[in-house]
Amino acid sequence: MLEIDVLTLFPPMVEGPLRESIPGRILERGLAAVRVHDLREWGLGRHRTVDDYTYGGGAGMVLRVDVVAAALEALRRPDSVVILLDPAGEPFRQAVAHELAAGSHLVFLCPRYEGVDDRVRTLVDRELSIGDYVLTGGELGALVIVDAVLRLLPGAIDEASTAEESFAAGLLEYPQFTRPAEFNGRAVPPVLVSGHHEQVRRWRLRESLRRTRDRRPDLLERRELSRDEATAMAELRAEPDAEPEATDTDA
Repeated sequence: MLEIDVLTLFPPMVEGPLRESIPGRILERGLAAVRVHDLREWGLGRHRTVDDYTYGGGAGMVLRVDVVAAALEALRRPDSVVILLDPAGEPFRQAVAHELAAGSHLVFLCPRYEGVDDRVRTLVDRELSIGDYVLTGGELGALVIVDAVLRLLPGAIDEASTAEESFAAGLLEYPQFTRPAEFNGRAVPPVLVSGHHEQVRRWRLRESLRRTRDRRPDLLERRELSRDEATAMAELRAEPDAEPEATDTDA
């Protein structure tokens, strides 16, 4: 069972979302355990102080290194991976989610205000960022990562659901369709209702590559194409650039 501890000044921000939908069911089934801790438990003095003014002047408050150190000392185990949420951290990607899901104990530190005393970075094992923007705190970033990790645990959801989704193989996922078969003059691509499994597989690969090429070309720049992928890319280059996600039926 994967165990996760989250250190935050606002526990309800983390606890509420994890009780809902798939994360809630995963926790109820005992596939993982998430404990949320108020960092003020390790605060100093009568007011449980956790932050102070920054040396050198400037706006905002900074989380104290001694408070964070005390909290991590209480939670860290030999098998722990301690993660600081930080805009300057390593970009969080699906491959990282798989790495973390294979662990046994994760500790997330959620900064607030102007961040943490820089000496805190010597106390953590990894720094992660969910994007090139700044939030009011690390709680939402921690939730994003925890959600991405929980759904990868064995037995969490249907394995087929994670095998072909976006980024699972380094590409964006192919277009999906369901009923009705026709809507506003646009029909589901005929190949998907043909019953020909090999043609469906090839169509999905081609459209996955098309979507990745059009929306996230950076993913292809660092990818070595397989033989099937190279064939599909050649087919794409031989046709006009157009979204094939549905077929007009009123022409």
